Amino acid sequence: MAEILEATGQGKPISIVPLATEMTTQAAAELLGCSRPHLVKLLESGAIPFTKVGRHRRVKFEDVMNYKEKKRTEREALLIEIMKEDEDSGLYDS
Repeated sequence: MAEILEATGQGKPISIVPLATEMTTQAAAELLGCSRPHLVKLLESGAIPFTKVGRHRRVKFEDVMNYKEKKRTEREALLIEIMKEDEDSGLYDS
């Protein structure tokens, strides 16, 4: 609740979505900021779980958010690694 109040106090938009909510591939792609064909490749590779309803793929909001968080964590770790390598090579020495 405190996080919601803090976000709204900063003027950030918030959404309250039940965790089990299923999304279309287009909605999931928009949430991740990628194209729908790229999202479909992620689904088919097993990076994000999905179900099929007839011919249509559906993904759970929770699974999309877990993938997004996993990618953010990986990016942070890589950035820290690059910074350490730069530091070790003396790029920050004056």
